[in-house]
Amino acid sequence: RALGSSAHRPGEDSWLKSLFVRKVDPRKDAHSNLLAKRETSSLYKLQFHNVKPECLEAYNKLCQEVLPKIHEEKHYPCALVGTWNTWYGEQDQAVHLWRYEGGYPALNEVMSKLRQNKEFTEFRKERGNMLLSRKNQLLLEFSFWNEPVPRDGPNIYELRSYQLRPGTMIEWGNYWARAIRFRQDSSEAVGGFFSQIGQLYMVHHLWAYKDLQTREDIRNAAWHKPGWDELVYYTVPLIQEMESRIMIPLKISPLQ
Repeated sequence: RALGSSAHRPGEDSWLKSLFVRKVDPRKDAHSNLLAKRETSSLYKLQFHNVKPECLEAYNKLCQEVLPKIHEEKHYPCALVGTWNTWYGEQDQAVHLWRYEGGYPALNEVMSKLRQNKEFTEFRKERGNMLLSRKNQLLLEFSFWNEPVPRDGPNIYELRSYQLRPGTMIEWGNYWARAIRFRQDSSEAVGGFFSQIGQLYMVHHLWAYKDLQTREDIRNAAWHKPGWDELVYYTVPLIQEMESRIMIPLKISPLQ
């Protein structure tokens, strides 16, 4: 009887709901509009190709013959930002970063024209025989990062990739809009991007260093700047996974 006639306490339902319903600030725009550069409409494609170990030299040679033709041809509204082999990280891996001037319409135009390009069709067929696997992502660049522009070498490049917890991209952007100020002294910041298609809630930071020791020195120096430690403290809980690749540019890469 006591169970069947238990009294309903006012506010009990609302209190219980508060335990399970997450309160969020209302957003009036998409993440891409809040975080990306407004003055450009560039779209980036990041490609990861895992190459058969015995084919890496032939793969690099093939790419160095064909990719510049696409990059330099004004008929295609795209540009090769950089192309590398992973040195430390996943081995026998090629990484390519492309920029499409004009966003998705430019991407569609390039893909449509390349499908009619017999040389490129043969290139893809030959390249496919050399690969174990491949994946790509479409990215936008953060508004507060440097524009990735060609640079002289020799440099090594670090691609730091972060899988964020869903729903934390705005927080990440807010913190890194301040954090990037601590990493400009040696011009090591190349570009920062976040995914739109492919693996979502992915962030990629691209850095350039003279060598591994210079990388170590620059990164250690950041910890002596007031405020850097606090920003790291608040961004680490936003990360689910992270990965670092040290990469060497191919001869055709605009980023040397």
